[in-house]
Amino acid sequence: MRIIVLGAAAGGGLPQWNCGCVNCDAARAGRIPALTQSSVAVSANGLDWAVLNASPDIRVQLAATPALHPTGPRQMPLRSVLVTNGDIDHVAGLLTLRESQPFDLFATPTIHQVLAENPMLGALRPDLVARRTIALDQTVTLAPGLEATLFAVPGKVPLYQEGEVVETGLVGETTVGVELRANGRRALYIPGCADMPDWLSARIEGAHALFFDGTLWDNDEMIRMGLGTKTGHRMGHMPVTQTMGALAPLTIGQRVFVHMNNSNPLTDPASPQTAEAIAQGWRIARDGMEISL
Repeated sequence: MRIIVLGAAAGGGLPQWNCGCVNCDAARAGRIPALTQSSVAVSANGLDWAVLNASPDIRVQLAATPALHPTGPRQMPLRSVLVTNGDIDHVAGLLTLRESQPFDLFATPTIHQVLAENPMLGALRPDLVARRTIALDQTVTLAPGLEATLFAVPGKVPLYQEGEVVETGLVGETTVGVELRANGRRALYIPGCADMPDWLSARIEGAHALFFDGTLWDNDEMIRMGLGTKTGHRMGHMPVTQTMGALAPLTIGQRVFVHMNNSNPLTDPASPQTAEAIAQGWRIARDGMEISL
């Protein structure tokens, strides 16, 4: 199984267009790597690929990834796109993929309903883009030799669906993880997660690779830095400091943080927090990182 990180950042990317925080300024100046928004590509054979989450940056991500370049005038190695929730940073890239290209679009019934309610996404021609509904814990084939099973993880509805009261620990079709299997290997992709109940730890145990929500280093960093008014828990994300403790007892082949917010010190390869995460056995995703299992 080959997994390529197309984008390692959370919504807004790094640098975020309207942010002058230390990390964004450093990325603009070239002192730390710039990051596009969260997405990965997966293949069982190196020829046929599935993309997990359609980032708003998907055009530049595909251009930067030779394995996903066109193989003819209108031929692509892209076989499917799967979205794990309805967040803008995970579905807006579907508008870029409207150029009369056939592929399968996988999502839960709830997420497909969100997509169907957006008339702009009608630009994805139904005769070319088949909308495939996946029930939780149902196994489907994303590309030749590559199977995926969706499972619920604690989360919340997308920001644009929030009401006056927001439940951040919903368990259902709104926020899902992806279990990938190919050639005897098992990898989990969980870019958004609000908590770590025992049943989720049990599912992660023994994975050859885990790509997990690394949005914030600690719960109140955005408030402390003057970048927002919400904690990580309010946004539906476990802070990295909590995650490392919760997953420390588990046997996992490779642990990789993805979906880092621009405020997160993990975006700086030289930060003490990056060194701490590495010392605890974690890798920090960067655009273009590839893992072969």
